[in-house]
Amino acid sequence: MDLVLYPGRLKGAVTPPPSKSQAHRAAIAAALAKGRSKVYPFARSEDIVATLSAMETLGARFDPVQSVIEGIAEPKKGLPVLDCGESGSTLRFLLPVALALCGGGSFRGRGRLMERPQEPYLQIFREQGMVYSRSPGRFAVQGTLNPGVFRLRGDVSSQFVSGLLFALPLLPRDSEIVLTTPLESRAYVSLTLSTLSAFGIQVENQDFSRFAVPGAQAYHPGEVRIESDYSQAAFFAVANALGSGVAILGLRKESAQGDKAIFDIIRQLSSPGSQEVDVSQCPDLAPAAALLAALRDGEETFIVNAARLRAKESDRLRSIACQLNRLGAKVEEREDFLRIAGVSVLRGGAADSCGDHRIAMMLAIAATRSAEPVFLAGAECVRKSYPDFWKEYADLGGRMESCPER
Repeated sequence: MDLVLYPGRLKGAVTPPPSKSQAHRAAIAAALAKGRSKVYPFARSEDIVATLSAMETLGARFDPVQSVIEGIAEPKKGLPVLDCGESGSTLRFLLPVALALCGGGSFRGRGRLMERPQEPYLQIFREQGMVYSRSPGRFAVQGTLNPGVFRLRGDVSSQFVSGLLFALPLLPRDSEIVLTTPLESRAYVSLTLSTLSAFGIQVENQDFSRFAVPGAQAYHPGEVRIESDYSQAAFFAVANALGSGVAILGLRKESAQGDKAIFDIIRQLSSPGSQEVDVSQCPDLAPAAALLAALRDGEETFIVNAARLRAKESDRLRSIACQLNRLGAKVEEREDFLRIAGVSVLRGGAADSCGDHRIAMMLAIAATRSAEPVFLAGAECVRKSYPDFWKEYADLGGRMESCPER
């Protein structure tokens, strides 16, 4: 789907969708609990559908009308085939879970999913003598996940830590996770730990460098209300910083979501002078932060500690730089950071989502401060995380129409 996005500020009120990060975690924990749990509300984004479908394949049942998840009474026999779509969370959370429940599984994926780094798990698989194979769109592993000490890097993705935290309590004896490098995106691990606690699982967290996980634990049914998503709210918050007037409803100030840091970033970039924005703990905020930085007229901004952005739905460092520059920004792409020289206005023009939902939303907000329309190719990719984005963008006064073939 290609769109023409016309210049103009946004105005009105919006409630961001339920947190994708919290929903993944609550759905998995509820599915691992024997009994009925209530988890609500769910946004039917492609990523969340992938996790719910995968848990049903493993033996859980989901009632979308009642928002009830019936946990896995007995894992299904045989190695499951789990379709993860393009969801990195689904794949990385469920690899160790499937090993703990079923002795492995075959995982399918689309887009760049199977190209994304898996080395922390591969090291564990090799150490424990598991058999695994990778091919385009597929990853298969079979073996026994044994309790013990799991050493892994903390700077590749926090999802590896979270995946082990879901699986290790199911093993017969105690385990430890020991990080060999400092943990990045630690707020996501905090979210995992709070979810585990809500479903009766105990983990000892030693300063996010070591996690002691007692074995032979049981998940207990619970009830979780999913918060609104700061990651998606970030784009409307940046729109406001650029002159729009959007009331963002439903955000919980005491949230554990790391992406609530967007408001600190906005305050930082509202100050004069050269600024350095560290996204090591909040990489998903980089597109929104880069757009705001691109319109700091005459000011310089560095988006740093961003190497992990290269392994997202697109090479996000390249996508941000290339697409904003196509609209008239001045962004230099470096190996692990962006250097941005602010301009007063973007000129508009042709841009591409690169198949990346966060790039598409960044470009939508960029159109509000462009002199001419933005022609956006691949706008449908927002379905991955925010299926109602274009409807709500239009409800806020965002003018757009389908783009004729170019």
